[in-house]
Amino acid sequence: MRAIEITQPGAPDVLKICERPMPVVKSGEVLIKVHAAGVNRPDMLQRTGNYPVPPGASDLPGLEVAGEIIDGDLAGSLFKKGDMVCALVQGGGYAEYCAAPVEQCLPMPKGLNAIEAASLPETFFTVWSNVFDRARLSGSEILLVQGGTSGIGVTAIQLATALGHRTFATAGSDDKCRACEALGAERGINYRTEDFVDIVKAATDGKGADVILDMVGGDYVPREIQCLADDGRLVMIALLGGAKATVDLGQILRRRLAITGSTLRPRPVAFKAAIAAKLREHVWPLLESGKIKPVIYQTFPLEQAAQAHALMESSTHVGKIMLKIV
Repeated sequence: MRAIEITQPGAPDVLKICERPMPVVKSGEVLIKVHAAGVNRPDMLQRTGNYPVPPGASDLPGLEVAGEIIDGDLAGSLFKKGDMVCALVQGGGYAEYCAAPVEQCLPMPKGLNAIEAASLPETFFTVWSNVFDRARLSGSEILLVQGGTSGIGVTAIQLATALGHRTFATAGSDDKCRACEALGAERGINYRTEDFVDIVKAATDGKGADVILDMVGGDYVPREIQCLADDGRLVMIALLGGAKATVDLGQILRRRLAITGSTLRPRPVAFKAAIAAKLREHVWPLLESGKIKPVIYQTFPLEQAAQAHALMESSTHVGKIMLKIV
């Protein structure tokens, strides 16, 4: 099969087309003929040597795919050969065929094509796990999303809004802020010219956000603590701004704040299977009704994976960058 491999750690041009053996599926896995795959920031981290591949996972990049099940262990599953699915995988998505745990597969939502379906797993699994399971956003609580026009950001804005939550989002330009608002954010906040703490506090009568989804870390953390409501939760999923911060522990004590975080890729299949079940129950109906829509910025053929990575590094995109394989 054709695939994209990382020839050595480095810039996007280290991604090269190659020939690889077909994946050998194990018990509990299916073989997917890949029609499309998503490009995500963890792929970039892996490419630069900063995201080790979990033991037993493919060294090929790519954490989400959509395509046709052509073989595998389907016993006891909801699927059969020939079904079109999207799947979260530990690696190997940048290829014509990919093995996936059957419990991490979801049916392709009605009305979506393969490119749209392949844009879903990595961001929807991540957002549901962190915002709703880990940070427990519920009721009439308020969410602040850092990086609102990223793949994670557009998912978090739409999902929280569809479930009835006031949502705020930061972005790096006025145009991107308007894009956040078009997706459902009450207010897009230009982090280059505006203070998200002041704006969120003013819009909430001084209360702040109940949950903040953070991909930045670094010097954002003390400001996020100021921005949190009493009993608020800060959940971190990336550290684009650095891994160290100085925080006021007194605020955490006095206001009962919680700081947490997670990475999804190394978690076991059973953990991801539980998220998949929740997505199928709570989110897939929203996708099929059109209340939530995939946001695709640009699609590249498989052999142009390097250009796709260069685009992601430019941070000019709004939504998902995709690879078309069939």
